[in-house]
Order: sequence, then structure tokens, then C-alpha cells
Amino acid sequence: MRVSLATNTTSPQSQQRRWWLSVRRYLPIYLLIFPGMALFLVWTMFPLIYAFVMSFFQWNPNPVATSPFSGLANYTRALHDPIFYQALRNTFLYTIITVVGQMAAGLGVAVLLNTKMVGRSVFRIFFYLPVVCSWVVVSIIFSYIFSTGGLVDYIFGTVLHLISPQQNWLGDTALALPTLMLLGIWKGIGWNMVIFLAGLQGIPTEINEAARVDGASRWQIFTRITLPLLRPTISFASVILTIGAFGTFIPMFILTKGGPLHSTETLLTYAYTNAFSSFDFGYGAALTYLFAAFIFVLALIQIRVTRARTQY
Repeated sequence: MRVSLATNTTSPQSQQRRWWLSVRRYLPIYLLIFPGMALFLVWTMFPLIYAFVMSFFQWNPNPVATSPFSGLANYTRALHDPIFYQALRNTFLYTIITVVGQMAAGLGVAVLLNTKMVGRSVFRIFFYLPVVCSWVVVSIIFSYIFSTGGLVDYIFGTVLHLISPQQNWLGDTALALPTLMLLGIWKGIGWNMVIFLAGLQGIPTEINEAARVDGASRWQIFTRITLPLLRPTISFASVILTIGAFGTFIPMFILTKGGPLHSTETLLTYAYTNAFSSFDFGYGAALTYLFAAFIFVLALIQIRVTRARTQY
């Protein structure tokens, strides 16, 4: 009768050797990842965590002074702040109008530039130029165009006599936010044009040709073939544009600073004003985290709705 005894071949020396070989194999990868990860932790994660902690204190910017703990007082204060609700309303209104306007105009331009026409490349560049321009630059340009007695007042007031030649576009509570919406729509048309052009060019031409043979009109082809096949593109664009519109800050800050009478106040401008004008950093941090929560919930809802209606 033979008895075979199982011997343990995994000695401490072999384990150490395997560990050292694994380290030598993956060390270059970790060294390449480390600089970017370090910058991400220092400039992104640390401020996020620090701001979250700050939102529970009556934060004093003086490093010598104490910052008393306030718990959820900053968050409950926001829920009882009428300006917060006005800023939230303005943010939602700006997001809805600009997202729908950008997508509708961008899709229309994309459909036109997807056909064979003279100077198509020139028109594509022309529509995409506002996208590559800085928000600061286009905001300053709009401040001159829509200033009292500016280019818009001259064309529509002095020449066409449709409005007052001295219209105060950015100083009127009823006109300031629509003017900023117009700026947001104008700047985003080119980006949507590129996205929808990519979606249109991904649709097989045989489908449209078969529909024409069956006698379908251009409108029927667009509504019953093109739009259903563009649903994944529309879903992607709507989510990205919604997040971007919620985070719009520069045009409001440069052109109106949230005024007049908070008519263009958004969540970001209100948080910035409380933090860096009133030096109420705790309340400003709480507003930014409420803003992040709204974006997170809205993005989840939007993704679920568009995913349920998307046909691939």
C-alpha cells in the first residue's frame, strides 16, 4: 500500500519572489498613474470633502478664530430662504429653455448641413465658432450688443421701430433672464450641430431611400425614421446639456451678477455671493451640495426616462 503525502511547494522564498515579480510588473503602471491621481486627490477630492465639512459649521475664514458647529442649520436655512427658491426656479427655467432651444436649433442646422450644398464646410465652421470661444469673451460681446442703445436697440429700435431704441435688456427684471437664455442657446448650437451630424451620418442611407421609394415625404421620413433612430443621440445630448446648463455661472456673474432683484440668480451665483461677498462660507458650501444633489437626482431621472424610451 502506497501512501502519498502532499508536500507544500509554496515556500516563503517563492512567495517573496512572486511578490517581487508582481511589484516589478505593475510598478511602472502605478508610477504613471500616481501624478494624475495625486492632483485629483489634492485639487478635487480634498476641496469636495473640505467643503462638505464646512457646510456643517458657521465657518470663520480667520484661521485663528473658532468656527462653531451648526449641524444642519445651513441646510435648513436654505430650505426657508426665499432667494434660494427663486434661484432654483431660475436655474430650472434657464435649463429647460436653453436645452430645448439648443437641441432644436442644433438639430435643424445639422439636418440642413447634412445635405449636399455649396459651402457646407464653411457653414459648419461658422456655426461651431461660438463653441470654441470663451464664455468670458462671448459674455462681454453680448454686454455690448444688448447694452442700452447698443446694436440690438439700433437695429430693432432705430431702424425697424419694433422696440424702444433705449431698451434696458440686462437691467429689466422681465428681460434679463431671457437675454441670458438667448446667449446660452446661441453658444450651444454648434456643439449640438456636431453631435446630431454624427448621429445623422450614422443612419444607413438605404433606410431613407426605401422610404422614398414607398412614397414617404421628407417630413414623414424625418418624424418616423430619423427622429426614432436619433433617440440615443438625443438622450446623450440632453443629459450633457442639462448638467452643463445647471452649472452655468460665468454669463450670469459677468453680465448681471444675479440681478436685477435676483431675477437672474442661479444656485451657483447665490452660493458664490454668500461665500465670497458675504463671507458666509458655511452657507455657501451647503448651497453647493444642495446644487449637487439636484443635479444627481435630475441626471438619474433623465437617464432612466430616456433609456426606457430609446430604441437601438
